[in-house]
Amino acid sequence: MRAGYLGPSGTNSHAALAAAPGDWDPVPLPTVPAVVGAVQSGELPRALVPIENSREGGVGATLDALVFDAPDVVIVGELVHRVSYCLAAAEAMEPESVRTVHSHPQATAQCAGFLHRRLPEATIVAASSTADAVRAVGERAILAGTPPHAAIGTRHAAELYGAAILAEGIEDDEDNATRFAWIARQDAVGADPGGGAAAAPSAGAAGPTKTALVFWGAGDLAPGWLVACLGEFAERAINLTRIESRPRRVGLGHYMFFCDLTGDVGDATVAEAIEALRGHCEAVRVLGSFPAASSDPPA
Repeated sequence: MRAGYLGPSGTNSHAALAAAPGDWDPVPLPTVPAVVGAVQSGELPRALVPIENSREGGVGATLDALVFDAPDVVIVGELVHRVSYCLAAAEAMEPESVRTVHSHPQATAQCAGFLHRRLPEATIVAASSTADAVRAVGERAILAGTPPHAAIGTRHAAELYGAAILAEGIEDDEDNATRFAWIARQDAVGADPGGGAAAAPSAGAAGPTKTALVFWGAGDLAPGWLVACLGEFAERAINLTRIESRPRRVGLGHYMFFCDLTGDVGDATVAEAIEALRGHCEAVRVLGSFPAASSDPPA
C-alpha cells in the first residue's frame, strides 16, 4: 500500500516508515501539511506523520493540519521510533569549525545542548526537513566561499547524500523518541473513528486502545471552564495520557485542546464522557481510536 511521509529519503519519518511492520510503498512529500493533505484529498490511502516528541512535545504542523486542513482524516494507529542525530558536512572538519547549522527546527531543538556546548556562535538555519538539510550540505548546494556549513540529520541521510559525519549521538536525550501517527480518510476505515484500529494492523506494537480528541469552546475564557471539561473524564475514572493546547487562530487567548485517553470511543463510559464534554464545548472532534504503541521503542 502507498504511504506518504515527510521527505525526502533519509528523514526520521522515512526511517520510521521503513521500520514499520507491513509492505509499504513510500511516497515522500515536502511538508507535513502536504502529507496530511494528500490523505485528505484521497491521493494517498495512508500516511505516517510525526505527532509528538519525547523532548519537544507535540508537532504543531501535524496537529494544525489535522484540525484546519483535514476534516475527513482520522488517526488509525501509532508507532514510537527512536531518534538519533549526527552533525554532517560536505567534508570532514572539526565540529567547532562550523559556523552555520541547517536542520528542521524540531531537530535543532532536540540537539540544543550540543549546539550550546560545541557551537555556541553558530547560526541556526531552519530547513523543511532534516534530510533536506543534509542533502543541501552534502551535495554542496550551499554557496561556495561562505562560512563552513553543516546539517543535523540521521546517519542514513549522511550516507545517502555523501556527507561527512562530524559527530554522532548529538541529541540531548539518549532516550529521544518520536511518536508517529498513521492517518487515513474516515470513509476508508469505517463509519466511526473507532473502526480505524482494526484497519491498521501495521500501526506498531498493539496495546490498550487509545482515543485522541480535540475540543474547544466559546466559554474558554471563563474561570474553571477547562477544569469542567476535564472533570468529565476524571469523574468516570478515564485516564488522560496526554493534553496539549494550540492556538485556534481566532485571536489571543483562544485555544484548542488535544488530549489522548485510555479506552475506545465505542466503550460506553468513554462515549458518555465525550457526550458530556460536548455540553461544555463549541466543538468536539474524535481524531480516532487505535491500538496504543509501546512507549519503549527499539534501540
